[in-house]
Formats: sequence, structure tokens, C-alpha cells
Amino acid sequence: MKFDSSPHIAAFLDQKPEIDKTAFIAPTAAVIGAVRIGANSSVWYQTTLRGDTNFITIGIGTNIQDNCCIHISSRDFPTIIGDYVSIGHSALVHACQLENHSFVGMGAIVMDGGVIEADAMLAAGAMLTPGKRIPAGELWGGRPAKKMRLLNPQEIAENRNIAKHYIAVSYAHKHGTTDATLHTVHSKELPK
Repeated sequence: MKFDSSPHIAAFLDQKPEIDKTAFIAPTAAVIGAVRIGANSSVWYQTTLRGDTNFITIGIGTNIQDNCCIHISSRDFPTIIGDYVSIGHSALVHACQLENHSFVGMGAIVMDGGVIEADAMLAAGAMLTPGKRIPAGELWGGRPAKKMRLLNPQEIAENRNIAKHYIAVSYAHKHGTTDATLHTVHSKELPK
């Protein structure tokens, strides 16, 4: 039995996704409607980006990890995601803005009109309620999310490195391991 390994990329009404040729879209991802994905960005397995009644834009080098849902508000807000943003597994990002180098932890929720500024972080499992803004360089957590503390320079650098790492891993998923540029990507064999 042969399986289709293409992602589900579909128009909605007259709006078609615009995906840079260097982006990686996993085979089980769905990208629908008015969605623009920039160079070297990645959309991982079981992730949905649905730009049906408003638009979604994703910048350069951003990673949207497995099982995420990215959606919009038809009346009020698109979803605008900047460059080198990391969105952890199973996050829900809805009608909000994520600035360059921001970070959304695993299972976190960003609600309508929310903003995560550059180099700011929403912790795993947290919920940023509608209209809230996380200032640059701050870590927020909890439900509802509140400021926990400032991120230190090492933490900001680590978050930025996650985005770089995902560019390399997505390249390996897209092109295999025969390329010399993949020296930073490793895998481990199953135990015998």
C-alpha cells in the first residue's frame, strides 16, 4: 500500500497559501487559505494553519512544532508570526502577534489580540488571555499568564539557538542526510 506523503495545502475561496520553496511542510500538516510562510521556516507533523476568514503570516526561520493549531479571528485579528520564532508542540496560537525571536512553550495558548514581544517567552502550559502583551525579554507563565521574571542573556541565546536548530533539522527532514551541511544534526539508533 502506498501512502501520500504530501502535506494538505489548500485554497479557501480565492486565497491560496504562499510558501517559500525553502520552507519545510511536514507530510501530515495542513495549510489552508491566506497563509504566507517565509524562507527556512518549518511546519511540523499534525499541525494546522487555517487562514480562512483572515490571514496568517510567518516570517523567516520560524518553527511551528508538532500538533500546533494556528488560527485567526474573522472579524478582528489575523495571526502575525515574525522571524525565528519557536512555537512548542501542541501550542494553540489564535489571532495574535508573535514578534521576532519570541518563544511559545509546549501546550501554551495565546488568545486573540495577544502580543509576545521580541525575545519574550510564554512558558509551557501557560495561557496568555485576550489582549495581553508580554514585554521584550520577559518570561510569563500560569493560567492566566503573569510575569514570572526577566529572562537572562543565556536563556535568550538558548531560545534563539532552538530556532537555528530547527532550521537544520527541517533541512534534514526535507533533503535527507547526504548533504554536508547537516553536520550539526544527529540521530540515535534504536537499541538492539
